[in-house]
Amino acid sequence: MPVGSTTAGSIAVAAESTVVSRMSAPPSFDVADFPVPHGREEEWRFTPLERLRGLHDGTAVAAGEGVKVTVSAPDGVVVETVGRDDARLGKGGTPADRVAAQAYSSFEQAGVVTVPKETVLTEPIRIAVHGEGGVRYGHQIIELGAFAEAVVVIDHTGDAVLAANVDYVLGDGAKLTVVSVQDWDDKAVHVAQHNALVGRDASFKSVVVTFGGDVVRLNPRVEYAGPGGEAELFGLYFTDAGQHQEHRLLVTHNTPHCKSNVVYKGALQGEDAHAVWIGDVLIEAKAEGTDTYEMNRNLVLTDGARVDSVPNLEIETGEIVGAGHASATGRFDDEQLFYLMARGIPEHEARRLVVRGFFAELVQQIGVEDIEERLLAKIETELEASVG
Repeated sequence: MPVGSTTAGSIAVAAESTVVSRMSAPPSFDVADFPVPHGREEEWRFTPLERLRGLHDGTAVAAGEGVKVTVSAPDGVVVETVGRDDARLGKGGTPADRVAAQAYSSFEQAGVVTVPKETVLTEPIRIAVHGEGGVRYGHQIIELGAFAEAVVVIDHTGDAVLAANVDYVLGDGAKLTVVSVQDWDDKAVHVAQHNALVGRDASFKSVVVTFGGDVVRLNPRVEYAGPGGEAELFGLYFTDAGQHQEHRLLVTHNTPHCKSNVVYKGALQGEDAHAVWIGDVLIEAKAEGTDTYEMNRNLVLTDGARVDSVPNLEIETGEIVGAGHASATGRFDDEQLFYLMARGIPEHEARRLVVRGFFAELVQQIGVEDIEERLLAKIETELEASVG
């Protein structure tokens, strides 16, 4: 299917349509089922393996001060720390690459947050993940009972080399919004797989916000456990000089009459800033009545930045409501700048307004006021470096 892309100035852009869902190794909990990647593989060709600090080849051994995880939850929420024998482990999904399998086989204890059935929370659950140096492997489970409703904020800060799996398990009719913020220090490395299993008539919304870190590679994945499920995947990233930020999504429509909507937007600035977005949607033969769309847009603020944007759509049945994808990368819209400057707004302020407007619809999806304010302030700080 056609994919749209634009190239301006010295911006490096790739936009292609290559089905990869069948080209990767099958998901597995066993590290041995995944060969050590060398960078030529489809799922690793954009990732700077030499900067993963050994997470991909088994040489990264848990050591150092590690990662401190703090959970703040309203009354009625059950917060547990469990061992590797807990039956809920792996329920949300199976590791899809070697790092995820290594994380699953290497963590010592997992965190489990449970919202009982029919519980409707009016305050968010907050999970603070603060890196204190060293290497760590982690596993987090967030499970909602039938017809429960919750908002969860997972906030990553500090310095660490972290590989993790995060499972979101939604019971029938449940509603979950998750905001995952990657605001790491400059040298941090974060590789994680996010698995969402969406129950019958359940609604899942994910908002991924990535600013910090040396290398951040996230792999959100969605499957459906019953018809009528809905998934919305939103993402916002601001890639600075030297940073590598990679978001690889897979939505598998394996159940009839489910919906998905994916919107990711990124801004880049500085030499060797590199953003990667891979959006895979698979509609299986049994998933009649599917309605899906995915979009990625990138705004390049300076020369020297590179974007690789690859939307993929694989359809095995013609009995669908709709399916589509789009990708676009470019610089500022000169007409927008001219319009604002013609009304007396200085150029540097006009550029700020354009960028804030570019991200506005995604920031509004967060729904947590203090997080929205913090991210807007972060965007403003980043813009000072490029258009100040």
